[in-house]
Amino acid sequence: MSNNLNEDDSADPTTARVAVLGNPNTGKSTLFNALTGIRQQTGNYPGVTVEKRTGLVKIGPTYFELTDLPGTYSLAPRSPDEMLTVNVLLGEHPAEEKPDLILCVVDANNLERNLFLVSQILDLHQPMIIAVNMTDIATRNGIEIELEALQKLLGVPVVGIQAKRRVGFDALKSAMSSAISKSPDIEHDPFSDELKQRIVRLKAACPDDCQLKRFAVTRMLFDTDGFMTDQLKSQVDEKVLATLKTEQAEMQSEGHSIAESESHARYNWITKHLDSFVKRAAPAHQTTLTDRLDAWLTHPFWGLLFAGLTMVILFQLVFWAAEPASNLIDGFNGVLATAVNSIVPEGTLNSLLIDGLINGVGSVLIFLPQILLLFFILAILEDTGYLSRAAFLLDKYLSRIGLSGITLFPLLSSFACAIPGIMATRVIKDRRERLITMLIAPLMSCSARLPVYVLLIAAFVPSKSYLGGLIGLQGLTMFGMYMVGIITAVAVAWVLRKTILKTGTSSFVLELPTYKLPSLRNVWQRMFDGGWAFVRDAGTMIVVVTILVWAAAYFPQNNESLLPPPLKNDAALIAANQTTLDSLDGSETSIDVAQLEEQVSLAQNRLDAYQLEHSYLGRTGKLIEPMVKPLGWDWRIGSAAIASFPAREVIVSTMGVIFGLGADTDEESDSLKSSLASATWEGTDRPLFTLPVALSIMVFFALCAQCVSTLAVIQRETNSYRWPIFTFAYMTILAYVAAFLTFQISDKLL
Repeated sequence: MSNNLNEDDSADPTTARVAVLGNPNTGKSTLFNALTGIRQQTGNYPGVTVEKRTGLVKIGPTYFELTDLPGTYSLAPRSPDEMLTVNVLLGEHPAEEKPDLILCVVDANNLERNLFLVSQILDLHQPMIIAVNMTDIATRNGIEIELEALQKLLGVPVVGIQAKRRVGFDALKSAMSSAISKSPDIEHDPFSDELKQRIVRLKAACPDDCQLKRFAVTRMLFDTDGFMTDQLKSQVDEKVLATLKTEQAEMQSEGHSIAESESHARYNWITKHLDSFVKRAAPAHQTTLTDRLDAWLTHPFWGLLFAGLTMVILFQLVFWAAEPASNLIDGFNGVLATAVNSIVPEGTLNSLLIDGLINGVGSVLIFLPQILLLFFILAILEDTGYLSRAAFLLDKYLSRIGLSGITLFPLLSSFACAIPGIMATRVIKDRRERLITMLIAPLMSCSARLPVYVLLIAAFVPSKSYLGGLIGLQGLTMFGMYMVGIITAVAVAWVLRKTILKTGTSSFVLELPTYKLPSLRNVWQRMFDGGWAFVRDAGTMIVVVTILVWAAAYFPQNNESLLPPPLKNDAALIAANQTTLDSLDGSETSIDVAQLEEQVSLAQNRLDAYQLEHSYLGRTGKLIEPMVKPLGWDWRIGSAAIASFPAREVIVSTMGVIFGLGADTDEESDSLKSSLASATWEGTDRPLFTLPVALSIMVFFALCAQCVSTLAVIQRETNSYRWPIFTFAYMTILAYVAAFLTFQISDKLL
C-alpha cells in the first residue's frame, strides 16, 4: 500500500521508531491497522520471505513509525526469516534502524502463554509497552486482570485495550509518548540460581559491559542447533564461544535439556506471579461459548465434516463467485479493444495495444476478483479463530508428508487458481513449510488447465461408459489429470522436506484462540493489501512477458511480395472484399454479405497461420521440434506450448491460429476438434494427433509451469528469483519426463 504521507512527514526529525510484536492471534495486526489507518507501506524484507509493513501515526508533535513484525511465540529463531525479528529488535537488520520503543501486544485471555515472549523481550532492557488486548472478551470469560499489578511486576507501562473497537487508544498513545527512551524500571531475571551463574560466567567472558551482552549470551546459552549462536557471535567476544560450549556440556551432563531449561524457568516465573495480577471471577472450569463450539468444531468426526464443508465452500466461492467479476473485466477488455480498433488503424501499434498491452493488463486484472475474495474469506476465518481449529484437525493427515493442517487451505484454493493459493500461504508461519506449499501449489490442476483437458478429451478419448453408464472413460480421464497433479505434489513435498528444505523434527505449535467476531476493518485491510500487492508487484512481470510473447508471434512481418501464390490471392481477396464491405452503408444489396465476410475471415486465418509459422515463435517451435518429438509433438504443438507461457489456456487459441481457424476458437469448437483430428505430420499422411499424443499433452500441462503469473507471485512472495526459477525448472523437467513416459508407453499399448 502506498504511503499517504508527504515526504516531510516521513523525514521529520521527531519521528520515533516502534516495533510492534506479539504472539499470533493476539490482534497485533488489528491494532497496527487501527493506529496507522491508510498511512502504510508494504513490501518484503530483502533476502527473506517475510512481508514488511510499516505505518505512521502522529501523537502530539511526534510521528511514530510502526513496524508490524511477524507474529512469533518466542525469540528463539531457527531460520533467517525467524531471525528477522531479533535483528530488528537489536538494530542489526540492514533495512531497519533499532527501534526506540517495543510495543508488545498480548491476549488478555491467554496471558500465561503470551508472557513467555514478554519475558524474553524484557531481557533486552529496552523501552517497552505492553498492550493487553481483548480485555472485553476476558471479562466475559470471567477473567479480571489487574493492570497496575502487572505493570509493577514487569517494570514497563501496561495498557488495557480493545483493538477492534479502538478502546483504550488514548491511554496507549499517551504511554507511547512517555515511554520513548525510558528503559524498564527493574532488572528482569526469571532464572534459577544455577542458570543465573551460567549467564554471569558467559557475561564475564565479554570485556565490554553493553546491555546487549546479557541478551546475547542468554539466547546463545539456550540455543540447541547453533543457529542463534552463529547469528549473534559478532555481538560477543571469542572467549564466550569457548565458555558457551563448556556451560552447555555441563548442563547436558547433569541431565538438563538445554531448550527445556529456558521454558521451565520462564513458565515457573510466570506461574509464580500469575495469581498476583489475574483474578477469575468465575470458576476456571466454567463452560464458555468457545468450549461449546469446540465440542463440535474440533470433534474427530463432526469437526472434520465441517472443515471439509468449509473448504468446499471456499473452493466454490473462489472458483464460481468471482467468475462474474472476472467476466466483467474480460468484457471491459473487449470493449477497450474495440475502441482501440476504431481509433488506431491496423498495424503494429494496433496489435501491440490490443494483443500485447490490453491482453497483458487484462491477464493481471482478471485474477483480481479471485484474489480479493480469497483474502476476504481467509481473513474472516482467521479473525474468528476458526482457521486454527481446521489446521488442528487436518494436521495429523498432512504431517505424514511433512506439512501441517494449515497448508490445505492454500492448496485447495490452487485448484481454482495457483495465484491466490500461493498468496494464501501467508497464513503459514513456518518458513520451510510455507516455501514447500508455494512450490507444490502450481501442481494442483487449476481452472486454466481445464480448456486443454476439455478439448483433447472430447476430441480423442473414446466416449465409453462402464457400470451401466455410471462411469465414463472421458470422466475418468479428467479425474486422472487432477490426480496426476495431486500425487506428484505429495511426492515433491516429501522429497523437498527430505532434501533442500530438510529440517529436524519440528513440533507444530498451534494456539486455539477464543472465538470472536471478525474486525471488518482488518478484513478489508488484508483484502486490499493482498490485491494491491499482486497488481503492483506480480502484474509488472506478467505484462512484460505477455508483450514479449506477442512480439515473438508478431515479428518478423511477412513481405506480401514474397508470399506463396495461394496466400497472395488471399491477401488480394481480403483487400478487394474489405473495400467492398466498407462501402456498404446498410442499404439493400444483391451481395451476400455473410458469404463475403466468411471468405475474408478464412483468407485472414490462412495468412495468420502462415505469419505465425514464420514468426520468431514459429521458428523457435521448429528449432525445438527434435526435443519435443519424443513426446509425440511436432513444431506446431511445441510453438503452442511456448505461446501458452503467459497462461496455459492460450494453447487453445494458438492452435486455432496455427491450424487456420483463427484466434477466436475455444475448447468447445467442433471445427478445431476436426482440424486436430485430421492434422498430419508435415509431408506425410501420418496422423499428428492420436490418443497417446493427447494424453502426452494433457500430462505435460498437468505438471508444467506454463503460467508466468504464478511464477511472478512466487517471486513476489519469496522476494527472490531463485524460487520461481527453481519452480519452473523442476516442473518443466517433471512435465517433460512424465509426458515422454506417457506417450512412449501408451503408444505401444493403445
